[in-house]
Amino acid sequence: MSRRIVSLTLDTLEDLPKRCRHCVFWELDPVSRNRAIKCGDPGLEKEAWVSSTLLEWGSCGKLAYVDGAPAGYVLYSPPAYVPRSIAFPTSPVSSDAALLMTAHVVEPFAGQGLGRMLVQSLAKDLVKRGLKAVEAFADLEHSEPDCVVPADYLLAVGFKTVRPHPRWPRMRLELRTAVSWKSDVEYALEKLLGSMTPQVALRRAEPRT
Repeated sequence: MSRRIVSLTLDTLEDLPKRCRHCVFWELDPVSRNRAIKCGDPGLEKEAWVSSTLLEWGSCGKLAYVDGAPAGYVLYSPPAYVPRSIAFPTSPVSSDAALLMTAHVVEPFAGQGLGRMLVQSLAKDLVKRGLKAVEAFADLEHSEPDCVVPADYLLAVGFKTVRPHPRWPRMRLELRTAVSWKSDVEYALEKLLGSMTPQVALRRAEPRT
């Protein structure tokens, strides 16, 4: 089983699941989003947002592939590029952090550590840009909209609550901690791989997402 992480570009945009490819919950303010859904083309709005963010800021997402098949993704950017972010009761995002907008692992690939791999890849990217942390608005109820990341996913990949709320807590991950943690995990995997197949080692060594 081969696994790889690539950056989101206009070329890989079509590999996002349909629910995300045509979703502009984060990318537009509520009024513009409703207008796009009723009278426009959310898919084109999504493409325009990705294109603009790539040109002005750089990479704004990561995709995971397993044996060549799209298996999961994360989208992130500075909060200034995300109109919806100011609508949350636990905003604003800290000035030293990027915003993790959404994250998802496709069901057949859940439980294989891909969620953590994606967040760690994101962390390495943001560290190179001089940021200290990534934050996210979490959903404690696992309800609509499903593009808001569930709190248990964020806790599983190392986030901690920095501003509590009964529904939408804001959570934070220190990037350098995440990067160094990855090295520890890879070292543990190297030791395990000597006595079992890679698939079994990955399932046992990496927590479920």
